[in-house]
Amino acid sequence: MLALRHDGGFGGAGTAPPIFRFAPSPTGFLHLGHAFSAWNAWHRARSLGGQFLLRIEDIDPDRCRPAFAEAILGDLAWLGIDWDGEVVFQSRRLEVYRGLLAALAGRGLGYPCFCSRAEVWQEVAASAAAPHGPDGALYPGTCRRLSADERAARVAAGAAHAWRLDVGRALEGAPELWFFDEGVGEVLARPEMFGDVVLGRRDAPASYHLCVTCDDAAQGVTHVVRGEDLLPATHVHRLLQFLFRWAVPVYSHHAVLRDAAGMRLSKRDGAVSLRAMREAGVRPEEIIGRWRDKARL
Repeated sequence: MLALRHDGGFGGAGTAPPIFRFAPSPTGFLHLGHAFSAWNAWHRARSLGGQFLLRIEDIDPDRCRPAFAEAILGDLAWLGIDWDGEVVFQSRRLEVYRGLLAALAGRGLGYPCFCSRAEVWQEVAASAAAPHGPDGALYPGTCRRLSADERAARVAAGAAHAWRLDVGRALEGAPELWFFDEGVGEVLARPEMFGDVVLGRRDAPASYHLCVTCDDAAQGVTHVVRGEDLLPATHVHRLLQFLFRWAVPVYSHHAVLRDAAGMRLSKRDGAVSLRAMREAGVRPEEIIGRWRDKARL
């Protein structure tokens, strides 16, 4: 019996079918960029006889709204996209994420960070040569240098804090970590370029990095289809997979859709929503017809 190939094809009878997913955040209505990613994953899952799962990433209490989650389900159904099993809501899995953060802290790999964003930027600005990564200047490690007693005292006093991963310590003794992306091939993970990333935010129980990696593993996702803007984050995800001994899916980071001016479609910049297109009389066939030649099989 042959195993599932990196390209998503099947190597022999009896091989388990692939599992794809779509995991939007309900912070607004879906736009064409979201829809393409969802349809791409769904189309591949159905073409390969696999499963397509839907997960709502609603851990941000300030921005996520139930009405947007309901709208996501309606927009996907309008496009003809169905899913297997129940929809998973991350807001119902908060204890799982808290347990993971506690496990990392217990292993000496996670620590509370009491710095505000302003304080971090002040320290970075005071440094003559602050190291930079894909997301800008790296966290200088201020709270990593606190003693265990001081950390515990501040937490017990109710000081607001995030939780960071001690990336340097996490990589001590680790082998080379690789992941496979269908567009670029085998990639050597370099999570250190992000510094000590936040895994538990001040305003939310956990961060995107922790939640998405945990849930992909928990749901048995074998193929992750998402925009190329998230390719750098995969370096961090690969380290978390190593630390928790989670399976590593095959990744496919597709080009993001852009508007006529070449700008990436985003909620923040007011990209036209599927809801508005529906109300304007656009048919789903008109949208999907543009994508068929872009889907990777």
